[in-house]
Amino acid sequence: MFSDPVKNVRTLGLGETNIVADLGAGTGFYSVAAGQIVRLGKVYAIEVQKDYLVKLRYKVAEARLKNVETIWGNVEKIGGTKLRDNLVDAVIASNILFQIESKDKFIEEIKRILKPGGRVLLIDWSTPVHGGRIEHMIPKNQAREMFEKNGFTQEREIDAGAHHYGMILVKK
Repeated sequence: MFSDPVKNVRTLGLGETNIVADLGAGTGFYSVAAGQIVRLGKVYAIEVQKDYLVKLRYKVAEARLKNVETIWGNVEKIGGTKLRDNLVDAVIASNILFQIESKDKFIEEIKRILKPGGRVLLIDWSTPVHGGRIEHMIPKNQAREMFEKNGFTQEREIDAGAHHYGMILVKK
């Protein structure tokens, strides 16, 4: 693990009753970290790859978390998360932006499900690893600009590890 999910999720300042969506949840590192913080709230772990959902469910059960719900959904489509408008207090988008083809639709879906004033924890690669290609990476300033043109403001940058950049963005 190149980035520390627990440390990164703590930067959101979540309360125990918050509702969180982990988009592109993968095998659940961020979902479990968030679930342990929002004990009386809810985490929606949304993933399009069904084999990852199986691993994620196992990891959630192993952590004995009852507040994490796994959803098979497509975060690149409006309504693809299967969540209602203005539902969540925070969105986690870790190591996914570089994979997304329709980045504007992805950001629009985040904006749709996020409450006004809600925050996004955006973590992505700053260096190519695991055979990744540099042309697939989204530079930090470009990521910030994509969100800003879609109705977000950057609250602050965070230290997300040696191979990642991180920022918290707020829905206007």
